[in-house]
Amino acid sequence: MANTYTQIHIQCVIAVKFRQSLIESVWKERLHQYITGIIQNYGHKMIAINSMPDHMHIFLGFRPNQSLSDLMRIVKGESSEWINKERLNKSVFRWQEGYGAFSYSRSQIKTVAAYIENQEDHHRKTTFLEEYKQFLEHFEVEFDEQYIFKPLE
Repeated sequence: MANTYTQIHIQCVIAVKFRQSLIESVWKERLHQYITGIIQNYGHKMIAINSMPDHMHIFLGFRPNQSLSDLMRIVKGESSEWINKERLNKSVFRWQEGYGAFSYSRSQIKTVAAYIENQEDHHRKTTFLEEYKQFLEHFEVEFDEQYIFKPLE
């Protein structure tokens, strides 16, 4: 759209259904590349992407030509379809419903990208649920405990 100027940086956090540890290190880079392609095909800019076995962080420069919920639906749907088609897991792969989305200013890009790139080190000290609750509390997002990402009970 003419005369539309934006600067929107969003970190999205998505979890594997039931927080199962299904993202394997042997193919996670291929998954990152696949999701980067989806993001770029819709006109957004991938800044950083990384995953742990049970969740993923996606940091992007977001263009307001579509809604974030549509983009996340597409990313999760197409990537899970790709994982299953490629038979990367022994079981069916699915992402958990919902996602977290947190916005940042331009001055925070390097810090957030470094944080995402260093997920392995970070999660030696902090669990995913602790991390996710910290995000929600830091950004003052109201949440209901029963609806945040939970492991199998």
